[in-house]
Formats: sequence, C-alpha cells, structure tokens
Amino acid sequence: MIQKRSTHNLLNVLNLRLGLPIKTKHLPSALARMYFYGMWLGRKLIWILCVTVAQSVHGQKLAVLKYEGGGDWYANPTALPNLARFCNESLSFDLDPKVDEVSFKSDEVFAYPFIHMTGHGNVVWSREEMERIRKYLGGGGFLHIDDNYGMDRFVRPLIEQLYSDVSLEPLGSSSFLFHYPFELNEGLPKVHAHDGQTPQALVLRRQGRIVLLYTFEADLGDGWEDEEVHGDAADIRLKALQMGANILTYAFTGRTDVEQ
Repeated sequence: MIQKRSTHNLLNVLNLRLGLPIKTKHLPSALARMYFYGMWLGRKLIWILCVTVAQSVHGQKLAVLKYEGGGDWYANPTALPNLARFCNESLSFDLDPKVDEVSFKSDEVFAYPFIHMTGHGNVVWSREEMERIRKYLGGGGFLHIDDNYGMDRFVRPLIEQLYSDVSLEPLGSSSFLFHYPFELNEGLPKVHAHDGQTPQALVLRRQGRIVLLYTFEADLGDGWEDEEVHGDAADIRLKALQMGANILTYAFTGRTDVEQ
C-alpha cells in the first residue's frame, strides 16, 4: 500500500513538473521509454528530465480551488467533470472526471498541474496562501480563474499582488491558447452577457510561460456545465468546451507561449 501510494504521489509530482498527463494504459511501454521535457529560459534549455514509471497509477485529476472570504468557490459543480469528459472523448486524454477540492493552505495543491477557481463574490488569500501560490506557479502549476460574475473587484487586486515585477496582460490573438488543438479565431468565447463587455483573457507570465489565466466577462465555467443548468445554445457550449480543452492542453504541456 505504501509503495502504491508513493508511486501515485511521485507521478503527480512528475506530472506537475513535466506537464504530461501520463495515461495508465501507456505505462507498460513507459518502462522502455524516456520522457523528455525542456523548459526554455530565453533561448536556453535549462533542464531535461528522464522519467521511467514502473507501476500503474490513476488518471490525472483536475482540482477546484477552495478559498476564504464568503465567495461561492463551489459554483458550477458539473463544469470540470464535463470538461474532463470532453477532453477524454475529443483529445484522448485520460483525465479523471471526479474533481478534487483543494486549498492553498495545504501542500496538497502541488499534486495538481491544473487548478480551476471560480465564484461570484469575495475572495481572501492569506500571506501564507499567496506564498504557496507563487511556489505552485513557479514549480510548473497552472491556475485558471474564471469570474462567474461578481468576483472581479475582489480577485483582480489579489492577482496583481502576486508579483512585483509582472502584471496581468491581455492574451494576444495569436496565442497558442486560442489555436491549439481547437481553432478559436474569434478569441475568448462569451457565454453569458454579464455587463455586456467584451470577454477578456488576461495572463501572468513567468520566464515566458503563462502560469495564470484570468477569464473575465466570459463565464466559461457556465458553458462547461450540464446543458439544462443554464440552457445555453449548443454552439456556445461547444466553443466554451473547446476553449477549456485548449487551456488544459497548454497547462499539461507547459509550452512556452509564442505570440507574433
């Protein structure tokens, strides 16, 4: 039991560092294979990892972020499970549709390459949580914050406090996130009207990599939910799911985002 748990935890850490959702069905062949991943700083390859996995483990899991302040972090309960299923069916991912709930008050977050945050209201991050968020993002993690309408005035200032040397910036139309694996030439989909503003995709970058994506006036999570929850049109839901799949693909590959 200890050996199985240790192997599972090891794979989670490797998935976080490598950004590769290693599938259970591929593990036998992994004994004879090496997985190479390089992160570029400027034009220099700063590290290469060679990994051999000798034991079957569970599929990669997604997580939703719990936070203090009174905001409903638990909103859109069917969103991430549906996104996981969409990616499994459309992209042959091996994501577990059962989503975990995590908090930046604990080191448990480091087992998840991708964490999703949403809600309608107040958000509070303690100093300890802010430091753990920086450590998580710096270690290869990816945080997606989706304003479900009402959290912008609370969460945006917190995001801006994470780093003194970088601020939120608009995601360019040529970004990998809008074009792979699904082409979204119109940019970020707008699921719900909210205040009628243009949907925004704002990012924080560290060493050329997008570590945090903040989607505002889009409500992607509502587009991922079960159809009967909001009654959104099929084409709107599809675009939202495709955008979500692009986000997960980026989060798992750890690709340095190159824009024209």
